[in-house]
Amino acid sequence: MPLQATSGAASYDAFGGGVPAVTNYIEDVFSTWLYTGDSSTQTITNGVDLSTKGGMVWIKARQQTDGSTSPLAEHGIWDTARGVGTSGSVSKAIQSNSNLAQNLGWTDADYISAFNTTGFTVQNAGGNTEHRIANHLYQNYASWTFRKQPKFFDIVTYTGDGTGGSRQLAHNLGSTPGCVLIKRTDASGNWMGFHRGTGATNSAIAELSLNLTTAPVSGAAFSQSLVTSTYFVAGDIQSADGGVSANTNGATYVAYLFAHNAGGFGLTGTDNVISCGSYTGNGSATGPVVTLDYEPQWLMIKKSSSTGNWQMLDNLRGMPVGSADAALRANLATAEASVEYVSPTATGFQITSSNTEVNTNAATYIYIAIRRGPMKVPTSGTSVFGLNARTGTGANATVTGNAGVTDLAIVKNKGSTPVWLWSSRLTNTGYLSSNASTSETAAGTTILQAIPWDVMDGVKVGTTSTITNASSNTFINYLFKRAPSFFDVVCYTGNGTAGATQTHNLGVVPEMMIVKARNYSGGRPWPVYHSGMGNTKFMYLNSTDAEATNPWWNDTTPTASVFTIGSNSVVNFSGTNYVAYLFATCAGVSKVGTYTGTDALQTINCGFTSSARFILIKRTNAIGDWWLYDSARGITSGNDPYILINTTAAEVTGYNYVATDSTGFQVTAAAADINTSGDTYIFLAIA
Repeated sequence: MPLQATSGAASYDAFGGGVPAVTNYIEDVFSTWLYTGDSSTQTITNGVDLSTKGGMVWIKARQQTDGSTSPLAEHGIWDTARGVGTSGSVSKAIQSNSNLAQNLGWTDADYISAFNTTGFTVQNAGGNTEHRIANHLYQNYASWTFRKQPKFFDIVTYTGDGTGGSRQLAHNLGSTPGCVLIKRTDASGNWMGFHRGTGATNSAIAELSLNLTTAPVSGAAFSQSLVTSTYFVAGDIQSADGGVSANTNGATYVAYLFAHNAGGFGLTGTDNVISCGSYTGNGSATGPVVTLDYEPQWLMIKKSSSTGNWQMLDNLRGMPVGSADAALRANLATAEASVEYVSPTATGFQITSSNTEVNTNAATYIYIAIRRGPMKVPTSGTSVFGLNARTGTGANATVTGNAGVTDLAIVKNKGSTPVWLWSSRLTNTGYLSSNASTSETAAGTTILQAIPWDVMDGVKVGTTSTITNASSNTFINYLFKRAPSFFDVVCYTGNGTAGATQTHNLGVVPEMMIVKARNYSGGRPWPVYHSGMGNTKFMYLNSTDAEATNPWWNDTTPTASVFTIGSNSVVNFSGTNYVAYLFATCAGVSKVGTYTGTDALQTINCGFTSSARFILIKRTNAIGDWWLYDSARGITSGNDPYILINTTAAEVTGYNYVATDSTGFQVTAAAADINTSGDTYIFLAIA
């Protein structure tokens, strides 16, 4: 797909004329947003333009937090086609877990009161002691926003005319829908729908209901296709329990259309961001592997060959690799459950449970999957990297970096000697320590809270631990967000085979990779790949050793899609779980580079427009520590506190080894260990 749309002669459009093509990214059309209700008016700013583009918002309370014994809230779904609610009985909500009409008649109902250019506004009409659907005080909520966009999502509202299966309803999805969900809005009626994964054909459709556990039922014969790239036929779609038609004369309906592998996104316009597929269970904890060609951030799974709940998962509430997921059910008003179902991969997901909800042997399951974002290459360091120096509180706290969703947190008690803590969203509550070869440690609630990653910025730390939050202790926190060309996290299981490749989503060639075995008996060190050393060399992050030669990388340079590993246990012991952190040079954001020491003040030009806020340096040709500087602790004339990432030592102050520079940073003449004449150094800097 060209990056510029044509509107006339090619010579006109290709050389400065015509209408520039709009590049679409998943972060512009979909958002998972977590928030806490305040029983008032609250604006959710998730960056999705609903006001001018249109779309749908789906909200669900996750659990009760006020000690009340009242029922949990039902699901609430609002859309721009039907409009916002108003105070009193006009909520405009429909429920995925109910057959009720909209305008539920709840005089104390929560509702969406505005669709905005950057999100939406939730309102509490007062009281709300029963129906905690959007903004009850202290209630934790998950929201999912779907913006209308060709090849992603569309909304169609219509009034039935009673013509049965002959009625064609136009849509603007720009592709053949992979799933259609229909709800009658003027009166009670079960949800009705179509999903391509049920094996539906032009002559036999499978009808399913979002509010029921019932398996899809066979529909009536059609003389035309049920769904096409321009219309769908609603007349003979019924609910899975054999309910009424989706085209009753005079009745009003809303239909939500989801695309399937239709492209339309990314710089080339060919990237898929939503898939509606199916898989067959095998009844094993080592379940089916589903290939999407992208890592998902949101999944909805339903057993289609028999009864089963509609499982809803996302990576904000928790969808880690190898541990419990945070599951809600679209057909139930119950609280969030902690149960292991799936593990995301760089190219899809794997079922990791024999639970019948997701993996009965020989059963068929349908799913909707949405691609993880962001897809845009960042243009500023502050949008993908945050840091702060803080004092511990001795109570549960959220450590933020003001850079949005965090995927890796690195924490160190800078005034004392506890271990370093490395924890990532993909690996959940366990932590690794860059000063040791030990395997992953279960954090415990004094170190990280039980659900540490369900926040929109940062990570939740625990109470009294000197590792993360002991009262009056001082800490430094580094918070990284995964983004193309900047940083990625990959989890994989070793197979012991030299030359094995691991897929990543960095989008460019990784220039620095840090790998750690998570569960190797006795532990393994932290091998580091750096383009400045080449593909035959490595160093250990937890060691002062100089670079050495070994085939950890199979003597193979990474590519923009995979990196290659050897057979050694530090990177690839069969059955061992590993995590890899990948970094690259991103213009104006990060720099992976090298320099040669001079014993004199020298400027390291990183191509930044403001000074580096994070600087990690290691000598390669001789022994030396991994020196870490940052702007939160201070890079100032005469005193640049440093901390060594390979030891438990507290930070050291009173030395002037680095200085700020608008293009990156400087190393001074006095900096013997990071600027010795003739020695070679590698570094990672972030603006």
